Amino acid sequence: MPSEVVTVASAVGLHARPASLLIKAAAAAGVPVTIGRVGETPVNAASMLSVLALGAKHGEQVEITVADGDNADSILAGLVEIVSTNHDA
Repeated sequence: MPSEVVTVASAVGLHARPASLLIKAAAAAGVPVTIGRVGETPVNAASMLSVLALGAKHGEQVEITVADGDNADSILAGLVEIVSTNHDA
């Protein structure tokens, strides 16, 4: 399962618009996707409640993991792009 640690770039963290973009992309992936702080239990990245409850703030590092499947690496790259972009600018 490919995974990557990424820094949350949006000023509001994974809340509102950035969270919505991440959740939509994770749900469309077609394979399970999780997100969480490094060393903590990850949550379902396609669940609005789970992602908001994570409370990841600007500058924090999170690990995104994509289950093995077709295009897992490109799915991961797209999700990393969403989290590492400041959508509040």
